[in-house]
Amino acid sequence: MSNNAKGILITSIGVLIMSLESLFIKLSTISPITFSFYLGIFMFFSTALTLIVKEKETIKEISKNSFPILLLCGALAAGSNIFFISAIKTTTVANVVIIFGTAAIFSAFFAYLFYKEKVGKNIFIASFFMFVGLFIIFNDKLGLGSLEGNIYALLCTIMFSLVFVFMAKYKNISRIAVTAVTGITLSLITLIIADTIKIDLYNLLVVAGMGLLITPLSRVLLGTGTKFINASEVSLLMIIETIMAPVWVWIFLKEIPSSNTFIGGSIILLTLIVNSIYTMKINRT
Repeated sequence: MSNNAKGILITSIGVLIMSLESLFIKLSTISPITFSFYLGIFMFFSTALTLIVKEKETIKEISKNSFPILLLCGALAAGSNIFFISAIKTTTVANVVIIFGTAAIFSAFFAYLFYKEKVGKNIFIASFFMFVGLFIIFNDKLGLGSLEGNIYALLCTIMFSLVFVFMAKYKNISRIAVTAVTGITLSLITLIIADTIKIDLYNLLVVAGMGLLITPLSRVLLGTGTKFINASEVSLLMIIETIMAPVWVWIFLKEIPSSNTFIGGSIILLTLIVNSIYTMKINRT
């Protein structure tokens, strides 16, 4: 199997597993901040243990060369997680994952802003259609809760895009270490701002399922897979989550998106697909 095929397979599995996160968040009955606190603890212990047992040399390398960028990525990823969980709790899953699907465009913008990476005309065209789709979704008359959730989703997307850009630049940073730092930072931030961290057994099991298995495994697979494929291929594969996350919630919780989400989401999905295919063709010529 070629490196490209390996990267596509690993990333696809990672994205598919990640699409289950929205369902687990919806299944919980605790606040986003309390959920984030316990999620961070589980993420940290599951990945820190892996580092201690299997990657002792990585810990030494991190302390010497990449600690500042590791902290930055961990803090941004923690913030992205808090906004993602808050968004899932306050609007439909379809809204959140469709808005999150625009991360590729934000990544292109930040890559140009920080590293002067060239931005093709296709990015500008895709940006126009994506923002048309976002405008339709944000213009949905579902009340303040939906608007608040959409704003959380947008903030989550911006922070995630920054993490993606920095990690693409610093390819040698351990993805497991980033996930561990994200976990401990997530818990520390939410501990400071939480009204309560009380939790019952049911919610503890839900968060444990996500924090010990789904989130660390998906992030490590994504981080590993993206070492072998380019950004346009990653963007195309991320559509798996955009499609599957609402499907899981519809199957188990019967949550149906609004007509605005269908219209705006269709514009964004079609734009993502066309832009990713175009970029892959350009890269291979």
